[in-house]
Amino acid sequence: MAAARSRRTLKPGERIRVLVVDDSVVIRRLVTHALEEDPAIEVVGSAANGSIALQRIPFVNPDVLTLDIEMPEMDGLETLRRVRSQYPHLRTVMFSTLTERGASATLTALSLGADDYVAKAANGGSLDKSMAALRGELLPKIRQFFRMETAEKPRPVETPVRGLGTARPKALGIGISTGGPAALAAILPTLPADFPLPVLVVQHMPPLFTRLLAERLHSTCKLPAVEAANGDLVRPGNIFVAPGDFHMRVMQSGKEVRICLDQGPPINSCRPAVDALFTSLGDVYGGATLALIMTGMGQDGLRGVQILKAQGAGVIAQDEESSVVWGMPGAVVNAGLADRVLPLDRLVPEIVSRVC
Repeated sequence: MAAARSRRTLKPGERIRVLVVDDSVVIRRLVTHALEEDPAIEVVGSAANGSIALQRIPFVNPDVLTLDIEMPEMDGLETLRRVRSQYPHLRTVMFSTLTERGASATLTALSLGADDYVAKAANGGSLDKSMAALRGELLPKIRQFFRMETAEKPRPVETPVRGLGTARPKALGIGISTGGPAALAAILPTLPADFPLPVLVVQHMPPLFTRLLAERLHSTCKLPAVEAANGDLVRPGNIFVAPGDFHMRVMQSGKEVRICLDQGPPINSCRPAVDALFTSLGDVYGGATLALIMTGMGQDGLRGVQILKAQGAGVIAQDEESSVVWGMPGAVVNAGLADRVLPLDRLVPEIVSRVC
């Protein structure tokens, strides 16, 4: 999976080299123009399908591939498989349509090691709107894989050694974004069938994608997994995935705890937001919450972790080496809030040791 590719540091004056792969001439030009507005990015070439792209990669030496899924001769999925085999450190951002077929193909691409994706609008709008959308969506997703070299070297992060929370956990909350589907597919199926806590997941994804993600998890996990619905009873041993475009919170209802969905304003530019879930877990469970913050861009979840930590909750963060992007977990670790900082393959054993 993509987690093995570390974030690369760019030297002063060095630019991110991008190869644009799409069968549409219009899209290739549009993406090229949008990317070249950023002085940190250089478009080093384009290709009309995966076969041509694979021929050009050794000559143009890109850092990033933008890859359409549906193309003639060699589609995006087959291209991705070959890229992962031949060029394991090349970053890939998929272009996906907001359709059931497009969402399913995107989840497959992410499971094959794609780093991220950009959803195409279902209907073409004006050129200005398309350019603005690309600048707002694609540029940050390319830049997230790189850091600029500075004179001051970052301080090494020490893994804390301290207790995980003050109370036995009653709920597990997971916040995750870039690289999330593959990471979730790697860890959630390893939770035992008798896992005693409800598992509440906020994965930054649009509608439809989250339902398909939940269905895939349900087919591979020992625990039942669903896209959460408003009013769902929060049962132990069940996985609830926040639906796209809805904040997912938990709420006490008599002696029961239920899911509460809302379309309030985005938090940290996200809906669903990890902060919304984590804050509500603090309201219901307080210190009897175990929070897991995983790979993702930005710092959604930081405020929620601060609230949970103040209540005595336990906090686990995925380490930088196994994260596709160490934004969200890095923010928590650098704030001194993580009790454990662990690689992907050690997260579930740590969780199980604390609750089973």
